Amino acid sequence: MERIAFFVNGSKPTAPSVRDRLTAVARECGLSVVEDDAPDVIVVLGGDGTMLSAVHRFPGVPLLGLNLGSLGYLAAVEESHFDDAIRALAAKHYDISRRTALNVRGVNALNDVVVTRGVTGHAIRLDFRVDGEPVTRFVSDGLVIATPTGSTAYSLAAGGPVLMPASQSFVVTPVCPHALSSRPIVLKDSVRMEVSVEVREPGDEPAVFADGRQVCTLAANEVLEIVKSDVTVPLVELKGVNPYAALTRKLGWSGSSLKP
Repeated sequence: MERIAFFVNGSKPTAPSVRDRLTAVARECGLSVVEDDAPDVIVVLGGDGTMLSAVHRFPGVPLLGLNLGSLGYLAAVEESHFDDAIRALAAKHYDISRRTALNVRGVNALNDVVVTRGVTGHAIRLDFRVDGEPVTRFVSDGLVIATPTGSTAYSLAAGGPVLMPASQSFVVTPVCPHALSSRPIVLKDSVRMEVSVEVREPGDEPAVFADGRQVCTLAANEVLEIVKSDVTVPLVELKGVNPYAALTRKLGWSGSSLKP
């Protein structure tokens, strides 16, 4: 018997009633609904922020995201398909997608590592290196280093490309660069990336975030290393779902006849 637990964004008004309804559906299908008693799968009710919270709260446990948010790339199952998703769990009609993560200062990030300007608000000058080799100096409001999973988040908003989960790559995207020639860079996910900063005055020290959680501030000439994490993040993918359908729906691409 598959054991599932619900992780719910309590700020969503409909979340408690949806959880109660899906609990009944799960039990009708023969699933065991538990609290924190070593579930086989966590069913996440919320948006992508709730999914990221679940990633860090339940490391190594497969997550199924049911979207109660506005976008929902990680929580990709829409409400009209919630019952079907629970039934698919019971029928084991799903695969586990093991998503690449980043590691910075011992902290793992499923989506991205972000270096952002300090309290002065000045643009930051970031020297970027790959495997010890100088690449470029970014003068910008920040820098987003994203996984394929995170390429549809902050990196996309900053003008980066969409990477598919199996692409085995990272994308480095400057935020509001001060040169038209500054463009996103796609790299193999086996590289070692390094960032250092020029600090001109107190308060210029940039902050470093992993999945939206602050990791540290970066002092002058201090080197920040970002690499592929040794761990992966397991996400439940329902069989028969077109992997491009969520992108088509959320980004308003042509070809909207693609079925989820």
